[in-house]
Amino acid sequence: MKEKVLRIFREHGGGFVSGQEICDALNVSRTAVWKVINALKEEGYEFDAVKNRGYRLMSWPDTLTQWEIASRLDTVIMGCRLEAYFRSHTSTNNVLKKLADEGAPEGTVVVADIQEGGKGRRGREWATPPPGTNIAMSILVRPRTEPSRLSPITLVAAMAVRQAVAGMMDDAADQKDIMIKWPNDIVFNGGKLTGILTELSLEEDRVSYAVIGIGINVNNESFPEELRGKATSMYLETGHRWQRAEIAANILKCFEALYRRFESDGFAGLSREYEKYLAGRGKKAMIMDREPWEGTVMGVNEDGAVLVEDHQGGVHEISSGEISIRGINGYSPC
Repeated sequence: MKEKVLRIFREHGGGFVSGQEICDALNVSRTAVWKVINALKEEGYEFDAVKNRGYRLMSWPDTLTQWEIASRLDTVIMGCRLEAYFRSHTSTNNVLKKLADEGAPEGTVVVADIQEGGKGRRGREWATPPPGTNIAMSILVRPRTEPSRLSPITLVAAMAVRQAVAGMMDDAADQKDIMIKWPNDIVFNGGKLTGILTELSLEEDRVSYAVIGIGINVNNESFPEELRGKATSMYLETGHRWQRAEIAANILKCFEALYRRFESDGFAGLSREYEKYLAGRGKKAMIMDREPWEGTVMGVNEDGAVLVEDHQGGVHEISSGEISIRGINGYSPC
């Protein structure tokens, strides 16, 4: 019931809500409402109570509880089932894959304050931040498409994260500086802000499900020495702290809209939009193939492959391998 009570307060935009109004909306007693509000107070929520006016939600903690995130959601599918681990877990992807194998519906989401077993592309370790700093979340989708058409789903997730984060920025310059480094990293002023890892489960010639794991550096004040100059956070780039539950809810909202378009039209209907925010477009890139070679990033095609022009003017479609883009973390791998 915490989610429902918080949703009512948020729908009133910071105004007073009478206890009776909450009782009528939820069909519960005043005692039940009083207990929920007191329980929320113990978690760090602050309420103003005025006789004959009711309660007003004044402030709330930066927490990733199920009720805090769900009270902000206005999605239809994404977040229909929400599993939140306030403290830590090994890997949100691993948890969600288990739930998916047990029949969890599309739109199920797992969120953790800390994940100690997170990983990135090609098995790279995803560094574990201090508590209350980052977002680790995974989204379950059950696409009705053949495996060959699903590879751009990670790019769609990157678009959703970029759209959600940029949409929260008041500064137009900050919005412009948030880009996508192909295929799926979000960079802010050239530093890595977000990593995304998609894992598929296949049955014969069809996709059973896909789990999309997203890790976001939100309120990090610093990074280990080996990551300095490569990673960044929303706090470091803007100078103020962010509510992680709001970010998570915005990502789910953006992803739901983009995922619907992807299911309907494939990546073809999204490729030009993705291209607008492609980091390094028009710049030199080092293509790490059997023999590394240098080219110029031109854009992406309708299948999500990045287009790179070589020094002779030939255009190559790169759908796998690693690309290092000069000026975006030097020549460090994507």
